[in-house]
Formats: sequence, structure tokens, C-alpha cells
Amino acid sequence: MNDPTPPESPYLRLGKEEGIRRLVELFYQYMSELPEAATIRNMHAEDISPMEDKLTVFLTGWMGGPERYRERFGRVIIPAAHEPYPIGSAERDQWLLCMRHALDAVEAEPDLIEMLMPAFTQMAEMCRTIDD
Repeated sequence: MNDPTPPESPYLRLGKEEGIRRLVELFYQYMSELPEAATIRNMHAEDISPMEDKLTVFLTGWMGGPERYRERFGRVIIPAAHEPYPIGSAERDQWLLCMRHALDAVEAEPDLIEMLMPAFTQMAEMCRTIDD
């Protein structure tokens, strides 16, 4: 009996690190351009490049690629990194809107989007610092 070939990781399906870097660039581009994302954009410094780098490295490992985040930035503690910011459901939804637009822009396959969006939703929910 043959085992089916395991599905490719999101890392591979999005084009490895370069594809994830493009996803992150588009994510922050949408954050900067969409009026409905202004609240979360204003939580970031004017120069977004350090955050692009961190999110790219994080998502690369999270999506099945090389795990370099810890060696470059230390332990990943998503909630702690967001504690200083007032993040409620509106901010969570703004983040998810930008990520969904970025996934669409890189032409991620529909089944990949269906797999990633619930995980991104859970991740974004972990960042909430206020109940509303």
C-alpha cells in the first residue's frame, strides 16, 4: 500500500522565502493604503521595514520553512509583543483584512487561503489586548 504524498507546506506553495517576503510587503502596503486599516498602520513606525523583516522571518518558519526567527530575534511570544497597543476586535479585523488582500494579490490558491485564514484569525485574536 502506498502512502499518499504529503501536501506541500504553505512555505513551498507561496514560493518559499521570496514568496512570503512578497506576501508581507503587500500586507504592509495594504495596511498603508486602505483607509479602513489606518488604525493599525498608526500603531507602527513610519519606517515599516524592520516589521516587514520580522514578519517575513516569522511566517517563513511558521509556514514550514527554515525557522530563523529565534536565532535572530529571540523567542516568539506573540501576545507579549502586542501588549503596549490597544488591540480589540476592530484592529484584529483590520489586520486580517490586509492579510486577506495580500493573499489574494499573490494569487494564493483558494484552498491555501481557506487553510491559512483560520490560523491567521487565531493568531490575530492572540494579539488582542482589550475586550470589546
